[in-house]
Order: sequence, then structure tokens, then C-alpha cells
Amino acid sequence: MSTGRMTIRQADLFSFYLSSLPQVKEAKVYERTGDAVIVYTGERSELIRQVLQFRFDDEALKELVPKNSGRAINQEYEEKLVEKVLIKLFTKVFLPAPIRAVHTFFSAIPFLWKGIKTAVRGKLAVEVLDAAAIGISMLRKDFATASSVSFLLGVGEILEEWTHKKSVSDLAGSMSLNIEKVWQVADSSEILVPISSIQEGDLVAVHIGSVIPVDGTVTSGDAMVNQASMTGESMPVHKSRDMYVYAGTAVEEGSLIVRVKRTSGSTRYERIVTMIEDSEKLKSNLEGKAAHLADALVPWSFGGSLLTWFLTRNVTKAISILMVDFSCALKLSMPLAVLSAMREASTYQVTVKGGTYLEAVAEADTIVFDKTGTLTKAKPVVADIVTFEGRDKNEMLRVAACLEEHFPHSMANAVVAESIRRGLVHEEMHSQVEYIVAHGIVSTIGSDRVIIGSSHFVFEDEHCVIPEGEEEAFHSLPPEYSHLYMAIAGRLAAVICIEDPLRNEAPEVIQKLKQLGISHVVMMTGDSERTARSIAARVGADEYDSEVLPEDKAGYVEKARNAGHKVIMVGDGINDSPALSAADAGIAISEGAEIAREIADITISEDAMDRLVTLKALSNALMRRVNRNYHFVIGFNLGLILLGISGVLSPSASALLHNTSTIAISLHSMTNLLKVKKEG
Repeated sequence: MSTGRMTIRQADLFSFYLSSLPQVKEAKVYERTGDAVIVYTGERSELIRQVLQFRFDDEALKELVPKNSGRAINQEYEEKLVEKVLIKLFTKVFLPAPIRAVHTFFSAIPFLWKGIKTAVRGKLAVEVLDAAAIGISMLRKDFATASSVSFLLGVGEILEEWTHKKSVSDLAGSMSLNIEKVWQVADSSEILVPISSIQEGDLVAVHIGSVIPVDGTVTSGDAMVNQASMTGESMPVHKSRDMYVYAGTAVEEGSLIVRVKRTSGSTRYERIVTMIEDSEKLKSNLEGKAAHLADALVPWSFGGSLLTWFLTRNVTKAISILMVDFSCALKLSMPLAVLSAMREASTYQVTVKGGTYLEAVAEADTIVFDKTGTLTKAKPVVADIVTFEGRDKNEMLRVAACLEEHFPHSMANAVVAESIRRGLVHEEMHSQVEYIVAHGIVSTIGSDRVIIGSSHFVFEDEHCVIPEGEEEAFHSLPPEYSHLYMAIAGRLAAVICIEDPLRNEAPEVIQKLKQLGISHVVMMTGDSERTARSIAARVGADEYDSEVLPEDKAGYVEKARNAGHKVIMVGDGINDSPALSAADAGIAISEGAEIAREIADITISEDAMDRLVTLKALSNALMRRVNRNYHFVIGFNLGLILLGISGVLSPSASALLHNTSTIAISLHSMTNLLKVKKEG
């Protein structure tokens, strides 16, 4: 298939399509040439047949592929970098010395002006040192050194800006919507429809635990909405009639009917980019420390230069100190190392929303797991349906699925999946559905109140009863399964038995996490004491707690942090969102509730628990690299200063070695941290 040069959008569509093919292990698309490099298994002819089926106008594919990617940013800054290098080579090779000197002067003006402005404000920062190094070199007519310093500082600015823009783009992309279907309100009922069919003026229902898919105005309902991803507010905001809601914010409590003002798309992405453009949330403490250390060393560099001149009266030796600028290597290598680690994490289907969270994972000593969907498999299945009063099993499953599909979590997904497997098609037959966090669902069918949820909720909170004469059937429920209780008109109608098998890899993953520095593993679950004790023992958890509420999980995390521990929280449900927010690093599993993915700092988009080990190993390796970079930059440049003071190195030689080391350490910081890449 020959396409010629592709647009950015076309390249993204083609890349996504190739990556979705089952036999493709890795694919890279080059938009400028229209080429693709594909690593695959299986028959070449079959792959070619599937590639030839690709069409740029595939509407279904367009819905799946985000409209914003990092490809455009990469292209823009690659071109800037190449242009900078080509201009440098051209001036050095083809221009005579007088013209090169003029070019050096004009190239240096921005750095000289920045240094002057910084000094006038009374700050002795890196900008002043850069300006002094360039200015003194030009006064000494050492234009080669001044040109090299200006060139490297210019490259540094491009790389730093590239790092920032790419980080913003990655974060905004991870926060952008990935919603395929929404609940449209029509004729007083809710219908599940593709989001692409929603138009301005339509009504959309949004229930607890769901992400609001569109911008719009509330027409009815009350809810507490988490707007942290849009406004940065830490506390949920109350929303009611006539109030405006934003696409991508998440409903923590209640439900809303929203009249669509603006459908989802690039507008949300652009607003997020604007919001976080200058946000310090992106920067890890490592990057902040690097910038602070670079500035802190400036007075010492100036002081050392003046002291050397005072003791030796040798201008050359004094200038040698100014030529060695610690800031270049520190300010370049740290953000590049963090960005490279974030990029490498994405190759393992792990999205990290900021460098600070990699640092938190590296420093963490405690990890808290929710049981369902994390330590157990993300897709529990219905093992059996026990009915009472002679009710039909399929009919009870149909009713349960009708309610549960409004509030997707792992057990609800199991009920809906089993209903689909049995071909139980239903129309909406109930009134408004109310979800009570950590308890269950309440609605009305006809004149009957229908309740589905935990034993505590059904029998203790709602005071439902077991039908007379069927107590034995109730007490004989299989103990190896989790139980979902459904009552109609105050009487137990059915118990859906959910098989929630333990992930085979869970014990090994926990063991490896302990080897990588996690000293305390905690499991928290809403399940019974019996189930919790069994699972905790099998996976090797150090501590467990059963029958917990969402606030219990968040409370445990906050207590552990207050005690001085660095805490990771891993969860996938609505119930986990408070704890995910409270942790130093909250990690959401891909199959979980939308609100968990929205609030989490890190998301794992594959159903693979071993990605936690990869993430921890990657974070640890990042910290080791950063520490090595610190030691190398300080040690190497200090050595250059000593050699300059002793007269072994001239200022130009010091500048050359310093600049070469800066490029080398920056390039090294961009390499992969883990030796073995993910297979498949």
C-alpha cells in the first residue's frame, strides 16, 4: 500500500490500526514518507492482507483513536533541533571568521539579555552565570567558546521545552475522554448509544462512578462532582439544576441529567493543556532539586572565579571556572531522564501522569491492594444463580443486569456479561436507579422496590426477609463464591454467585515487589472475614482488613502517610477512588470504573498485574540513574574546574569537555532503563 506523505492524524490512525492486529508485536509509522516498520509473527501474506484492508475513512477507527497525540509535538521539536544543528554546522564550515563572530554575537543576545534582567532583579541565578561565561568569552575574542556555549544553551532550551510540552501532552492525553457509549435520555427512559450520535441539545444521564462525557447544563438531579482534572479543586463540587458541568469530570455521589452544550473532542484536551501548561504537578522533586542545585552553585562558581583571579592574577584560570556551567547538565539530564522513564513506561501499557509519581513509586514502602479486580482477576464470572419462591433464573439475571449495567464495576460487569452470553435482551423497565456506595443499588419496577447488593445492605439496612420455608436453601449457598443478593418487594428473590478467582501471578508479584523495596503489603476488601483471610494468606499479604467501606481505605492510607510511610494504592472500583486520591501514588487497573481511572495518578491499560513489578523496577532504576547523574555532573565538572585552576586546561578546552559531557549525559538519560523489553 503506497500512500505518500501522511498527515499527523492519518499516521496516528494507521499506527493504532497496526498495533491492534493480533500478530503485530510492534509498529512504527513514519508520516513524512508514508512508511511503516512492523514486527510481527505468523504468515506475511495474512499480515499484508489485513494491512490492505486499512482505510483512513474508517469511522469506527476514528472514534477509538484520540485526536491529539504526541506525534505533532515530536515533529515540531525534531525539526527545531535539526535546524539548530544544521545552522551550527553551516556557520562553522562555510562562513569566514568575521561573519561567524557577528553570528555568535547575535545568537548570544537572548542569553546576555536574560542574564542582565536576572541580575537587575537582584538574583544570582544560572542565567547570570551563562551570560557572564558568554560575555567574557566574547570580550576576550574567544568567539568559538562563546558560540559553543550559546549553541548548547539553545539546544538545552529546545530540549527542555520539548520535555515540558510532551509531558503536558501525555498528561492531557491520559486525562482526555475515552468513552464509547453514553446513556441518552429519550421518552423518560435511558438508552445506551454511541457517543458519536450525541448532538447539542440532547439529554444525557450520568450516574455515580461515571465520567461526564460532554459539556452541558444540569436539567435535573444532584451530585458531587470531582473536577480535579479540569479545575484543580481537591474537593468534589455540588452540582444541581441549571449548573454547568465539564466533560471529563467524574460523579462521585448522586446522578445528573445533562443537556449537551458541547460534545466531547479536542476542546477538552485543549482546556486541559491550558490548565496544566505551567503546572508544577508535572515536575518531580528530582527536577526541582536539579534546578535548585544548579542555581545554588552559581555563587560558588562566581566566588571561585574571583578568588582564583585574586590569588593568581591569571584571567585565563579564573575564566576556566565560568566556562564550566553545572546548570546545563543538571537542568537537561534530569527532565530528560524523567520523560524517558514515562515514555518507557508507556511501552508497557502503563500511563504515568507526572514525573512526581514515578518518584513516589520508587520511594514507596507500603502498597495497599483492593482485592476484587486487582489481586483477583479483573473479570469475575457468574458461577450460579440461586432463586427463591420459584422465580426463573434467567428472569432474575435479566433484572439484575438491567440495574447493574448503570454502575459498572467488576461484579456488575460479570452479571451483565452473563446476561449477554445467555442472550437475555431487555428494555429499560425500571425507574431512576440509585447507587449507594459500597452497599448496592435501589430502583423500582412497577410498584415493587428492587434492591441488589451486599448481605449487610439487603438484610440489615433495607430489612428484607428470606421467604418462609426457604431458610435451608439460603444457608446452603456455596461458600467458595462471592454473593450478590437481590430482593423484590422486601423479600429475597435471588442470590447471584460470583466466582472471583485469584490471579495466578499475584503471589509472585507481591514477592517481587518486596524484593524491590516494598516492606509492607496490605489487602483491603468489602468481602467477608473468611474470604479476606483466605486470599491474604494465599498472596502473602502482611495485613488485611475485611468488610471495609471506601472511607476506611482512604483513612488507612492517610494514617500510614501520617506515620511517615510512602503509600501506593492499587484499585479499580468506585469504592477505591477516595483511597487512590489519598495515596502518594494511586494506580488504577484498566478494567475498572471510569472514576478510578480519572482520579488515579498511574493507569495500567493491560489486564496484567505484573506491570506493577515493571513500574516499581522502572522507578527504582530512574532514581539510580538520577543519583548517578548528580554524582557524575558534580564530580566531572569539579575536576574540570581544578584542572583549569591548575593551568592544565585552557578555558576553551574546559568548555569543550564540559559541553561534550553535557551532551553525553543527556543522550544517556534518554536511553531505556530496563534491559528487557516487553514481549508481544
